[in-house]
Amino acid sequence: MANNIHETRTEVPDKAVLVSLVTDQVKRSDMTPEHSLQELVQLAETAGVQVLEVVTQNRETPDSKWFIGRGKVEELRMLIDGLEANTAIFDQELSGAQVRNLEEALDVKIIDRTQLILDIFAQRAKTREGIIQVELAQHSYLLPRLSGHGKNLSRLGGGIGTRGPGESKLETDRRHIRGRISDLKRQLEEITKHRALYRERRKKTGTVQVALVGYTNAGKSTLLNKLTAADVYIENQLFATLDPTSRVLELPSGKGVVLTDTVGFIQNLPHDLVAAFRATLEEVNEADLILHVVDASSAMREEQIAVVQSILEELGAADKPQLVLFNKKDLCSPEQLEMLPSGEGFLKISAYDEADMDAVRHAIQDHLSGGELKFRIPADRGDVSSVVFRIGDVIEQTIKEDDIIYKVRINKADYEKMGYMLTSYIEH
Repeated sequence: MANNIHETRTEVPDKAVLVSLVTDQVKRSDMTPEHSLQELVQLAETAGVQVLEVVTQNRETPDSKWFIGRGKVEELRMLIDGLEANTAIFDQELSGAQVRNLEEALDVKIIDRTQLILDIFAQRAKTREGIIQVELAQHSYLLPRLSGHGKNLSRLGGGIGTRGPGESKLETDRRHIRGRISDLKRQLEEITKHRALYRERRKKTGTVQVALVGYTNAGKSTLLNKLTAADVYIENQLFATLDPTSRVLELPSGKGVVLTDTVGFIQNLPHDLVAAFRATLEEVNEADLILHVVDASSAMREEQIAVVQSILEELGAADKPQLVLFNKKDLCSPEQLEMLPSGEGFLKISAYDEADMDAVRHAIQDHLSGGELKFRIPADRGDVSSVVFRIGDVIEQTIKEDDIIYKVRINKADYEKMGYMLTSYIEH
């Protein structure tokens, strides 16, 4: 029977107390402690946790042994006992030693912010690539903390912190985990090669790519659905969709571009996740235009914009052309809308307003447009003429002697990829 214990366990609901340590460094950061804690509540609820109470502690720096200090740990234990909680979730990342000490003192499962986000990703991953990426991130997170999670992993009942590779960790040691990490990296490298080949094929065919990026729950998937008539899963929760989805978006000119929805960003996105998802996020680097979707109704709008820009910098995509879409305008007051930037490069929209969706399509087309050019092509060079039709919209075509004169509204992205083939045919 002992060998079958994992098969007979029933999952006990997580009932948690959330804990945030407010240090001097946290006070100096962009995201206020209150909003960070509010986001932690959302993360916990997204993971299926029942939040019983929220606790904050002010210290200049974290306690190396107890994180929040021994005295606060005693207070926390009494609170946990009184509420009959079985989990404590910390808003910051903990070391393995801190996890072990807190676990022994509080006698509940200890989860930190990083582990909570990893758990949500483990729930959301559906494709083989997504599942591999999440498991790789979880093992990379676990390895340096292995000594601090022994009792944590052996608790009956499953729940947060045990999904993905989950309780298989009970039977692993560092060597086994390192081997598993190597194996996952090999699998991911193969997928990355296929993705790179696919991207190269799209480049050769002159396919224009547009990437949706934004803070989690800004409405990217809704936009993808409304713009392309896709059927991507939508829910008002953090990380509702994880695996990237690409659909063809038809512009007003009739030209099609590939629109890709990427994973939502969040403050303190675990570095292991960024590393694991780098192959997926490289879709952003390959994009000809980035649509930065912002929740206009969020009180933390500016801070969320800063988080997204920071991650784009980390990915090397900060200098890509961007169109900022202030979404959810229907949830904003007239005063809030008035405060939003306007003009070229900014749009205030609601994903549920078809007129706004038409405005987005036109704005994408305008951003990709590079003005007009004329080309004089010999009538017998059909191969060259075919390139003309691929680098923009032919708006006028006349025959002069043995040549055809094309007047073309240029698509910048297409012209950058194939325009070199037409340089000698430009009509000045």
